[in-house]
Amino acid sequence: MSLKNLLEENGLSFSDEFYKDIEVFIADLQTWGKIHNLSGNLSIESIYENILDSLYPLKFMDYMKDYESFADIGTGAGYPGLVLAIALKNVKSHLIEPRIKRVSFLNLIKAKLKLDNLTIHCKRVENVNDLEVDLITSRAVTNTSLLVDITKNIKKENSSYLFYKGSMLESELQEANVNNYEVHERKDRNYLYIKG
Repeated sequence: MSLKNLLEENGLSFSDEFYKDIEVFIADLQTWGKIHNLSGNLSIESIYENILDSLYPLKFMDYMKDYESFADIGTGAGYPGLVLAIALKNVKSHLIEPRIKRVSFLNLIKAKLKLDNLTIHCKRVENVNDLEVDLITSRAVTNTSLLVDITKNIKKENSSYLFYKGSMLESELQEANVNNYEVHERKDRNYLYIKG
């Protein structure tokens, strides 16, 4: 199945430009990934699934009307932050990733695709200064409570959060003591959206 068919089957539609750009990302991820161990599984099926996973929240978060900026914590090989930045070129995107090899890859894609909306920070989120964003995203970095805590320095008063979580979410929510949130499920993924 093509990526376009997979996304459309899941209620997501994007421009031809998006698909051209994402093909560049996929090709380079497969090349770089083998050499630099960027991502676990580099099969096309796995990459397509990770792209769908990254974009799926756009179905239920009509947030692009409200949010002018987001920061993705621990972007790694590009999920979800780089994929979102490619899809949402009108949104100021910040990828925060401390590992140099991964930052080099992210910078390569930024340059190739001329992503003017994208800033890449080679540091831990706790050490990022002079940045405040409307939305903070993260996938598989740490638990919810710690994520909320370590991102305080980049948060506005009413910033929202979108965390891509697994099956431990329920116990995390009790510990994190958050309210005004929604959980959306797809396969074994829980998307935790905490509204600012």
